[in-house]
Amino acid sequence: MPLDDPRLLDAHPLDDSSLLDAYSRAVTSVVDRVGPAVVRVERYGKDGKPGGGTGSGVAIAGDGLVLTNSHVVGGASRVRLTFAEGSSREAQVIGDDPDTDLALLRTDLPSGTPAAVLGDSKVLRRGQLVVAIGNPLGFESTVTAGVVSALGRSLRATSGRLIDDVIQTDAALNPGNSGGPLVSTMGEVVGINTAMIARAQGICFAVASNTAVLTVSEFITHGRVRRAHIGIAAETVPLPRRIGLATGAGKRAIRISEVMPGGPAAAAGLLAGDLILSLDGIAVEGADDLVRLLNAARIGKGTVVSILRGGMVEPRTLVPVERRTKP
Repeated sequence: MPLDDPRLLDAHPLDDSSLLDAYSRAVTSVVDRVGPAVVRVERYGKDGKPGGGTGSGVAIAGDGLVLTNSHVVGGASRVRLTFAEGSSREAQVIGDDPDTDLALLRTDLPSGTPAAVLGDSKVLRRGQLVVAIGNPLGFESTVTAGVVSALGRSLRATSGRLIDDVIQTDAALNPGNSGGPLVSTMGEVVGINTAMIARAQGICFAVASNTAVLTVSEFITHGRVRRAHIGIAAETVPLPRRIGLATGAGKRAIRISEVMPGGPAAAAGLLAGDLILSLDGIAVEGADDLVRLLNAARIGKGTVVSILRGGMVEPRTLVPVERRTKP
């Protein structure tokens, strides 16, 4: 039977009401499962009273762990949480990482408060239905729905560092949604809503749940997110095409502008003016690449840095140390 035969349409009518009912059931099911785990986060102002700013959060463990955004916490050591059933209580900030815009809180959860499950953001697909739950503009327990617009975006954190693997969605977000969960139809948190673009319509972002899992693990184990550094100040510079072809490097490299005395780079003999081409064989085409590669796994481990000096490529082995953030 031809695809345009009217009898085919008669045999399989397009039932819009059924599709809408399925959509509604998917969204309401997510809200019923995850909505009670979403909280309002209010940080304390300079006078010690609540009112320094508000956002959202989501309980992720029955022992009182609540995940939110770093910019919602705003550097505070304690915040006040309001739960879906109406009660409020204080929470302690046990981890705050501006580089991923994530913060972890601990409190005593009201009896019966469920914990949301952090899912695997790697299995997301463009066009997949997602639901955002939060407190936009102070309106508590607000639900919006949309789709995953794009995956693998990068977003600049307030610290200046790039957040990788960011989810773009058209689920409506407003101030106050920050820190709330982005949830799949399976009822799993696949992202933590973090930002919207002013004057844009339907362009909003969430930190991927896989990033959140790693960050929470670092908070619980070390009280902070550990990152490595090699003791240099550097800038991104274009690399001549002939050098890129000859060395296997990319179109750009980073030029060392300063070597910190006593640091790993100084110990390995790196000098101001050297061009860093790769780290353990991975091309470095900018300062963001270098920061991304210097993760906790490289702390205290020998790392081979390929540099270009005087027209010659030289491998140098150095041992990155933990980067300490100033209080």
